[in-house]
Amino acid sequence: MIRTQTGTLSPLDPASKEPFYRQVYVRFRNAIADGRLAPGDRVPSARALATELGLSRGTIEAAYSTLIAEGYFQPRGQAGTFVAPGLKPPLSAPATAEEPLAYAPGTLNMRPVSLLPLQMGLPALDAFPRRLWTRLGARCIRAAQIADMVYPAAHGLAALRGAIATYLQLARGIDCSPSQIFVTSGYRNTLELIVHALLEPGDHVWVEDPGFPPTQLLLQHTNISVTPVPVDEEGLIVAHGIATASRARAAIVTPAHQSPLCMSLSLPRRLSLLEWASKNKAWIVEDDYDGEYRYVGRPLPALKSLDRHGRVLYAGTFSKVLFPGIRLAYLVVPEAQIERFERISQIFSGGGPQLTQAIVTEFLTEGHFARHIQRMRKLYGERRKAAATGLERILGAHMRIEPQPGGMHLVLRMRRGGSDRSLAERIRGHGMYAQALSDWSIGRQVEPALLLGFTNIDSESTAEKLGRRILKLM
Repeated sequence: MIRTQTGTLSPLDPASKEPFYRQVYVRFRNAIADGRLAPGDRVPSARALATELGLSRGTIEAAYSTLIAEGYFQPRGQAGTFVAPGLKPPLSAPATAEEPLAYAPGTLNMRPVSLLPLQMGLPALDAFPRRLWTRLGARCIRAAQIADMVYPAAHGLAALRGAIATYLQLARGIDCSPSQIFVTSGYRNTLELIVHALLEPGDHVWVEDPGFPPTQLLLQHTNISVTPVPVDEEGLIVAHGIATASRARAAIVTPAHQSPLCMSLSLPRRLSLLEWASKNKAWIVEDDYDGEYRYVGRPLPALKSLDRHGRVLYAGTFSKVLFPGIRLAYLVVPEAQIERFERISQIFSGGGPQLTQAIVTEFLTEGHFARHIQRMRKLYGERRKAAATGLERILGAHMRIEPQPGGMHLVLRMRRGGSDRSLAERIRGHGMYAQALSDWSIGRQVEPALLLGFTNIDSESTAEKLGRRILKLM
């Protein structure tokens, strides 16, 4: 039981799908809502509560940080942490741990603001050419005119749209014009534009299972019906999607490296998917989040390059290639849909900062972007090998690292079963990063596995040290 000066909170549930920090957070909120904790009451220190519950201090601090950010708790330095004065109970009680929010773990941990060992979705930040970036930024600032200080174009800076079109033609085999490209503030914004432009509430959309959790969440919040379609060693099982929901309005896929299992969509499946879309007037959203990073042979051409009927929308991002803080992505729409997307982007696009877009434009047009990708592809190949070797040396008896042709993370299968959710939670509670494959699954049970980023692992010895820390938590 969690005890405080004013009463007792309900016990944690080790079998719950909710992570422990979320359970602690919910129970404190409920205690405040029903009056068991009053404004001004002192709560246990994170260290004391972690000791009492047998959890890591980081887990408790994650719960406390959320309660502080939302105004429930107030830290007072050495005096301790208190229920914020001025709260006016009763407050409406949130969902309890027995009523889990849709994909609560992934939503809160998908993109942490700190840099953690093994964190997914982060490029090699230590290898980013910051000095070059600073020089380009200074040049763009010096060249800025009064006209550059107005609201940015909703569709994106014209020069950037042109530079992206040129890059895609050369590197990804996509024949497109600058007018087909819409600059967005990230994948979520890209998907939001697509939903508002092409879909209606109640439409059915295929998503990969397992697949990127934010995709499912965004669709559900816009009242789109999600149809999970399983994947195998050839990627999305198109025949299953047709048998399950042949009249779906769209399919969202990751053909280059399936997210999260990293296999590539085979050519027969690509052609079958395109045929289905053309026959049913459906849309295909190609999320090419890290297609440049392939370590076996050359990067595969984009699915969009095979599109002859204008059914594929290509979503790219600078977050995985440059750095996430840039908050820039882009969408290539079929030529016939340009006018519709121009109208929608005027409503829903915030327009990325013009200065940032100008710097990226220079980075592209001067050839730095292509050279950076080449360097990162070589570096990631080396780091993936080092991370896999080091982790397998320590964890090999417990986990099997799957071979994969590309991507930016590793898939570690748990040889002896068990809960990947609870293990991932313990890892995060001890200052590292991990995702449970089970949290990426929608409609079926998957073999338990951990998803770990390797791009910031600089050596085998670093991987071994992290492996030892994980081993102690198993």
